[in-house]
Amino acid sequence: MAAPLLHTRLPGDAAASASAVKTLGATRTGLSDMLTLENDFFNSPPRKTVRFGGTVTEVLVKYKKGETNDFELLKNQLSDPDIKRLQWLNRSQTVVEEYLAFLGNLVSAQTVFLRPCLSMIVSHFVPPRVVIKEGDVDVSDSDDEDDNLPANFDTCHRALQIIARYVPSTPWFLMPILVEKFPFVRKSERTLECYVHNLLRISVYFPTLRHEILELVIEKLLKLDVNASRQDIEDAEEAAIQTGSGPDATEGLFNMDEDEDTEYDTKADPQRLDRMVHPVAERLDILLSLLLSYIKDVCYVDGKVDNNKTKDLYRDLITIFDKLLLPTHASCHVQFFMFYLCSFKLGFAEAFLEHLWKKLQDPNNPAIIRQAAGNYIGSFLARAKFIPLITVKSCLDLLVNWLHIYLNNQDSGTKAFCDVALHGPFYSACQAVFYTFVFRHKQLLSGNLKEGLRYLQSLNFERIVMSQLNPLKICLPSVVNFFATITSKYQLVFCYTIIERNNRQMLPVIRNTAGGDSVQTCTNPLDTFFPFDPCVLKRSKKFIDPVYQIWEDMSAEELQEFKKPIKKEVVDDEDDDFLKGEVGITPSSFDTHFRSPSSSVGSPPVLYLPDQSPLIARICD
Repeated sequence: MAAPLLHTRLPGDAAASASAVKTLGATRTGLSDMLTLENDFFNSPPRKTVRFGGTVTEVLVKYKKGETNDFELLKNQLSDPDIKRLQWLNRSQTVVEEYLAFLGNLVSAQTVFLRPCLSMIVSHFVPPRVVIKEGDVDVSDSDDEDDNLPANFDTCHRALQIIARYVPSTPWFLMPILVEKFPFVRKSERTLECYVHNLLRISVYFPTLRHEILELVIEKLLKLDVNASRQDIEDAEEAAIQTGSGPDATEGLFNMDEDEDTEYDTKADPQRLDRMVHPVAERLDILLSLLLSYIKDVCYVDGKVDNNKTKDLYRDLITIFDKLLLPTHASCHVQFFMFYLCSFKLGFAEAFLEHLWKKLQDPNNPAIIRQAAGNYIGSFLARAKFIPLITVKSCLDLLVNWLHIYLNNQDSGTKAFCDVALHGPFYSACQAVFYTFVFRHKQLLSGNLKEGLRYLQSLNFERIVMSQLNPLKICLPSVVNFFATITSKYQLVFCYTIIERNNRQMLPVIRNTAGGDSVQTCTNPLDTFFPFDPCVLKRSKKFIDPVYQIWEDMSAEELQEFKKPIKKEVVDDEDDDFLKGEVGITPSSFDTHFRSPSSSVGSPPVLYLPDQSPLIARICD
């Protein structure tokens, strides 16, 4: 005789399967109570019919008598991986509440199901996919723009908190799952945005996970950042402007995921102007702006900076900065999270500078880390509008004093010659000083010109420039030439003789390549980059611009003014005889160094072109 059929809706995930297994111990009375929810619970998809070999009660009775065949059949059917997952999130509130209660009871009774339950919940942190098929071919695969998505996320976070009440070690089990479930960085912007948003939200109610979550997010941002250079982003934007096309113009060139939805309507999307043309930059911009918003939300309470909360967040972020950002060369945008956080209060900016200063001067640190710290110090002092002049001068004093001590130690040594491998941190500190001076010289000399000049003279740039280590040969030509022009204007040090001599020594290198011989000149032996060069991400720059110092190109009037020497009567004083006598810059030399840049995005352009003759093969120092 055929076994009776039991009609039920079977879940496919581990947690729901365990639900059915546990109900084997329920009495008929319990089953009767649950049947009152049947109309509500099964009102969406049709029920799945499975042959158990009898009713649940009959199977249990047989099992107690030692007849286990039907029980094993039931277990196998419930653990069938082909059974579809229960769509509990889109059901009525009553069903959702029952399901949440079930999850709590399940993990408290059987902690072996904790991981599957957590994995199931985290899987709902991204929008579901909508796949339309014609036969066996996917003709459409895109994110489901479900209006209930925020509410579903709320429910998932409630589920995590309910489970954590029953199992206090939940955060410890959750973090590996969050790492495992993180979408591939080439997935759609919407998918990445939703997942990162939910990760940051978890860090609020599971504070013990905040450091690990932030590290995970920043690590993923860094992967995007190194695959979207500033030059590539600008080229894509410029190409779109020239062709009159929108953000989708370069999808054919840069598109990295076949499942990405690339159709946009300008009228339906008022934020289209904020979209980046470069698709990787678009992902990076969305996620970085999300991180910056999170930082502000954490640090500000009732419109004011909460010192304790900001300190705690600063400690997390500076540790992540040391681990991920400082060793990474030429990242363009991710590091702005530190720039933004430091803008909240001067104390955090000074703490950041002190931290970098310790990295730079510590001989136990690798040279590459010390050089990177020097790059960050110079770029931060130059670009941070919120750093007052007194702090700038204090940092210059520290750096210049360290440079002089370094030179003292080299004077009698056998390594007192120009070599990046031997003196990399020294050259990095020199460039930080020169770069800061170029950006801040107007402030340093504003107000009382005589006092400003006296201060700059006390730094004794001449000894640094004239030393046998020859920093003008190693530092970037753009920085060197602006520094030379400004210091010559104020008669602090005259650099052009050294620059010309260095140019004669900096011979081009003939390199053999697959395309034939090529002639190259090593203009950046220090492999320098300025980490806080202008942010070109449209959404993120809205956070940065109000506290950011842009590079202001010199006007024609300012250029003419720089050709004039300082008037004697301005500083004519008994104690200031170092400026007596007018030494100016010859017009031909000045015009050569200050050609108008064609594509400057906010940094001093490369203005001085090294001598290109003779063509002799030589490896740059």
